[in-house]
Amino acid sequence: MEARLASYPLGDKFPRFIAVEGPVGVGKTTLARRLASTFNYDVLLEEPPRENPFLERFYRHPRQVALATQLHFLFQRATQLQTIRQNDMFEQVRVSDFCMEKDRLFAEMYLDSHEIELYNRAWSMQTQDLPKPDLVIYLQAPVDVLKDRIRERGIEAERLIGNGYLKRLNEAYARFFHYYEESPLLIVNAADIDLVHNEQDYRSLVEEIMVCRKGRHYFNPKPSEL
Repeated sequence: MEARLASYPLGDKFPRFIAVEGPVGVGKTTLARRLASTFNYDVLLEEPPRENPFLERFYRHPRQVALATQLHFLFQRATQLQTIRQNDMFEQVRVSDFCMEKDRLFAEMYLDSHEIELYNRAWSMQTQDLPKPDLVIYLQAPVDVLKDRIRERGIEAERLIGNGYLKRLNEAYARFFHYYEESPLLIVNAADIDLVHNEQDYRSLVEEIMVCRKGRHYFNPKPSEL
């Protein structure tokens, strides 16, 4: 049974906007949904992969459609965050499965210098005065774990994702969050824990979230028994 808000009293300083991040397959959307249910927060999710008309072609030939794919994600994510600002962020509590600042991570992986210049102009226009998370949760897992989880969820657009792409993506995430200082950050080793089916694993993470405030934190749990 899902842990509910009554089990976790939230103080005035508890994050009102939590963003869950990490590479494809690591479980950020599932965790965002669970946290929203636990804390009685609204959930803000990226559109499903099938809704991005460029994504499958990107996984086949990334350089050919990288700019279109990235701009689509930029506009979609920015539009969602703009709705928070328009509806008064201070009156709402939300969990999202993306952090706007990491959008540039993907652009830097595949765009050439001219495309980066165009992308950066679009970024500057789209991200002015957008709300920043009060806490970012960064889920980490090695390539073999990501590959297994991607295979298990069976999304058609993701069947072309190779180990080389996942390795580059993991490295890009690690570099990005090594320097990230925009919000308090909780780095979670999610390789050997099951935040979906194992209640003890999930509750341990929730308890860690409850005490995260300023700065950088690490959560490296030992796998528990089901």
